[in-house]
Amino acid sequence: MQARPATHAGSWYSDSADTVRYQIDYWLNEAKGELKGVTPGLPVRGARIIIAPHAGFAYSGRCAAYAYNAWDLKDAKRIFVLGPAHHVYYRTLALPVYTSYHTPLTAEALPLDIDLISYLRTQKAVGPNQEPIEFTTMTRADDEDEHSLELHLPFIHRMLQLQFPDKSPSEYPPLVPIVVGALDEGTEQAFGKLLAPYLASKENAFVISSDFCHWGTRFNYTYFTSAALSPGPIIPVSEGLPRPGLKEDNTTTLIERCQNGHDRTSTHTEIFSPPIYASISALDLGAMAAIATGRYQEFSKYIRDTRNTVCGRHPIGVIMAAVESLGLADTNLGRFHFIRYDRSSNVRVFKESSVSYASAYALM
Repeated sequence: MQARPATHAGSWYSDSADTVRYQIDYWLNEAKGELKGVTPGLPVRGARIIIAPHAGFAYSGRCAAYAYNAWDLKDAKRIFVLGPAHHVYYRTLALPVYTSYHTPLTAEALPLDIDLISYLRTQKAVGPNQEPIEFTTMTRADDEDEHSLELHLPFIHRMLQLQFPDKSPSEYPPLVPIVVGALDEGTEQAFGKLLAPYLASKENAFVISSDFCHWGTRFNYTYFTSAALSPGPIIPVSEGLPRPGLKEDNTTTLIERCQNGHDRTSTHTEIFSPPIYASISALDLGAMAAIATGRYQEFSKYIRDTRNTVCGRHPIGVIMAAVESLGLADTNLGRFHFIRYDRSSNVRVFKESSVSYASAYALM
């Protein structure tokens, strides 16, 4: 039995149990107050799926707390955690070899569902040409390098402590960590179908790890849309974000504002109208609107058109494909309600950069 160490503790977030507990509890309580009137109670009954960011706690911990407040663990017997690959170029989904994951909160690690993980290794998704697509395996080193899953583990651990105060970590619902590679549409849909039965079961909860737009030359992304509203939403914001039930015209408008943009270069004037941060907001709201439609092709087309650097676009795509394969696309089930939007900074001049963060939940 081998436990993955918390390799990013002490840098991306604290390695002190007391500090991590205090920060998460503070952010959860703060978010709870701001979500009054935004959500129908907390946790949101049936909200088994959440999207939350994975940057360092100083940047996105507060935003992530909004999703975790909404997360419903009442019936959870197992927790899937899907995140993007940042260091290894996978063309499929990758499973861990570790059997548990450490966090700073306790000496005892969080258990993984090693039986299900072993079973998934034997399964093959069926591609668009009926070709079999297998899972791959993360090496221990690759698992330790990846942060998209680890940054969620302290939140998951703390939520389980609060949900099951009389249990030890070994008694918690076990985790199924999955790193999602750079998939084409056919592979996203194939794995969506494979994972759909787990998504349908009330015994399974899901965390989708994703930051949103990474803007700036250091991310090789300087797309700009002059159709953006100025100044755009005053961040951070929880009210009025894309959700199921938004009028189709409003959704279309949010998405179309992102169309027909172009890459800015340093040869362009330093004065932008609208401001760059307003264009970034438009890109993020367009992504959220496309996701909230529940239509896989809507989100996929949006990504193709804008090349928006939503780093969790492939995990999100897999889950959206799973929802569609269950025949839920035309219902409110499996469609994401966005409840928080924030950014690392407001970019005003070309040489600056930012990363965006969003939190959402979906009923299942």
